[in-house]
Amino acid sequence: MTDVALLHAEEQAPLEGVIKRQAAEMFGYEPEWLDRAPPGAVASFAGVGNPHLRSRLQAGEVVLDLGSGAGLDSIIAGWQVGPTGRVIGVDLNPTMCRKAEAHAAASGVRIACHEGRMEDIPLSDVSVDVVISNGVINLSFRKRSVIRELFRVLKPGGRVSITDIVSAKQLSQSIVNDPKLWAS
Repeated sequence: MTDVALLHAEEQAPLEGVIKRQAAEMFGYEPEWLDRAPPGAVASFAGVGNPHLRSRLQAGEVVLDLGSGAGLDSIIAGWQVGPTGRVIGVDLNPTMCRKAEAHAAASGVRIACHEGRMEDIPLSDVSVDVVISNGVINLSFRKRSVIRELFRVLKPGGRVSITDIVSAKQLSQSIVNDPKLWAS
């Protein structure tokens, strides 16, 4: 990376964090949550909504954050389920799992993040009370498999709180072929 590119990236980083926070607030994330969360978790926000608005998380529950990324939703879930609960993140990228765990530790929450695919969730059957997910299921080409997996890991009476992107019409092949247009 050139010195000019590096300087530009450093200048843009704080601005990008502000934009990510504004997006999270626009989706209904409580400002107190964003103030309390590590800046790196907020700056990495890439969600398309707010799964916490309807998740009704309770103390002691086990939560799966599918596509946990840098951990913002896992951290918020951890605050809600408290020390008697448990949050498990699953992300395809092991670097994001490490970031999520570090951000959670910095916020006083313990999460376990597992590297894995959402089409084959690396958890036991009937092991979680609630599944949350924010803008990742649309990235799978095997959405039915993802939904089947969600219900496999849910305990009886479990809940799902998903925010995602849905298209009401068939996308053109040029959009489908360009991942920059449908992936963050």
